[in-house]
Amino acid sequence: MLDFDKLLQDSLIIWATIDPIGTLAIFTALTGGMDAAQRRQTAIRAVAYAAAVLLGAIVVGQLILTAMGIRLISFQLSGGIILFLFGLQMIFGSGAANAKKEPGHDIAVFPLAIPATATPGAILAVILLTDNSLHSIPTQAITAAITLAVLGMTLILLLLATPIMRVLGQGGASILTRIMGMILAAFSVELVMNALGVERWLAGLNLSHVLMQ
Repeated sequence: MLDFDKLLQDSLIIWATIDPIGTLAIFTALTGGMDAAQRRQTAIRAVAYAAAVLLGAIVVGQLILTAMGIRLISFQLSGGIILFLFGLQMIFGSGAANAKKEPGHDIAVFPLAIPATATPGAILAVILLTDNSLHSIPTQAITAAITLAVLGMTLILLLLATPIMRVLGQGGASILTRIMGMILAAFSVELVMNALGVERWLAGLNLSHVLMQ
């Protein structure tokens, strides 16, 4: 049975961590000197590379952790902390928008595919959202489909980069990125609380009584 709450949660988390709006701003800055055909090819390659990285993380990410003897709860704690810091960067601004082309490398790979689209936060998120001990294969497949859908929307945004940025402006893009950062920061706190089992002792508290103190 389809869990619509998880569907919505996964969609928001994956959108926030991939951050298509932030990727759009970086793409616009880095491809300003290209013609339309070059920009289109760069956008397609960047999203294809990012999809390969994220789907690879979904398929083998947890297996690699298991082989290395890293428990998922440890990864969940560290992932929650990293996602929180990533969310703070989105809220207060980061150096991502100032990413430069690395000499000798295709910008579709760096920095557009990694780390602009397949961000560290996105890689951590898809692994945690497809935990083998919590979710069935069909549920994980849905999460993978959501990831591909968000990447598809990212590609559409990149292909429409010039008119979209003209409408949104830098201010509009900045506001949307910060909203996604707040959502991501809240989710990261939930990850840490779940890993620590905080809900077990929170359930025994009379929160309304605590708030009244």
